[in-house]
Amino acid sequence: MTQLLAQWPRVLLTGLDILLVAALIYQVLVMIRGTRAAPMLAGLAVVGLAFYLARIGELVTLNWLVSHLLPYVVFALIVVFQSEIRHVLADLGRRLSFMRGSASESDSYDDVVLAANLFSQHQTGALIVIEREIGLRTYVESGVPMDARLSYDLLATIFRPSAPLHDGAVIIQKDRIAAAACFLPLSMNPVLSTQLGTRHRAGIGITEETDALAVIVSEETGGISLASGGKIERDLTVEQLREMLSSELRRYITPVTLPTAIATRDESDGTLESPLRAGGPGGADADSASETEGPL
Repeated sequence: MTQLLAQWPRVLLTGLDILLVAALIYQVLVMIRGTRAAPMLAGLAVVGLAFYLARIGELVTLNWLVSHLLPYVVFALIVVFQSEIRHVLADLGRRLSFMRGSASESDSYDDVVLAANLFSQHQTGALIVIEREIGLRTYVESGVPMDARLSYDLLATIFRPSAPLHDGAVIIQKDRIAAAACFLPLSMNPVLSTQLGTRHRAGIGITEETDALAVIVSEETGGISLASGGKIERDLTVEQLREMLSSELRRYITPVTLPTAIATRDESDGTLESPLRAGGPGGADADSASETEGPL
C-alpha cells in the first residue's frame, strides 16, 4: 500500500505529460485544418510511412538516403511551415498580451464600420487593415505615411475614386491611420474562389502573414467582407461587421446610428451629389461604380 501511494506522483506526472502532448497535437491539427498546410502534412505522413516500410523491408539504398537526409528534415519543415509557425507564436503572444490587458481596448473603430457602410452604398472599392499585436511597419513604409487620427470623414476622402490614394490599402494602428496606398502581399491560396479579385486577395494575404484584420468592400458588388487568419467572411451586413470586429478585437463596439449619404446641393440645377463623386452631376466619376475591381 505504501509503495502504491509512493507511485502516485509519478502517475500524475505521466498523466499530465500525456494530456499536454494531446493538447499540443490537437492545437496543431486545429491550426492547420482548412489551410494549405493540411495536404502538405498529409504528404509528409505518407513519405514518412514509406521510409518506415523501407526500413522494415531492409531496403539498403533507401535507408542510406533517409539516414543522410534526416538531419535536414527539421530545417525543411521550418521552411515549409514557416507561416503556420509564425501564426502559432503570434497567437501565443496575443493571448499573453490579452491576459495582461491591452491599452488598445479603449480605441473605437465605429468609423471603420460607418465608412464601410458608405462604400457599400456607393460600390466604392476599399481595403482597410487594422493592426493588432504584430506590427505592420514594413507595409506602412510601402505606402504614403499619414499618422492622422482615425475618422469617418478621412476614410471617405481617402477612398474617393478621384483621390490619388484610393488604389491602395489603409493601415490603422490603434486610433490612428498610419498610412494609405499601401502595398500588401497577395494570398496564393489555391482554394480561394476565382471570383475574388486583387483587393480581396491582398486583404486575405495580409491576414495570412500577420494577425491583422482586413475590411474589404467590393467595387463590383458593394459587398462587405472581413478577413482574419487567412480566412474571409463575405457579404456581411453592417451589423454583422460590427459584431465580428467586436468579437475579433475582444471588446464591445457601441452601435451608432448609420448616417445617410452626405450630400451637398448644387446651386445650378438643385441635384444632390454624393461625397464619393469627384465631379459634378454626370462628371468623370459617374460610372466609377460599374468598373471592374482592379489592382490595389
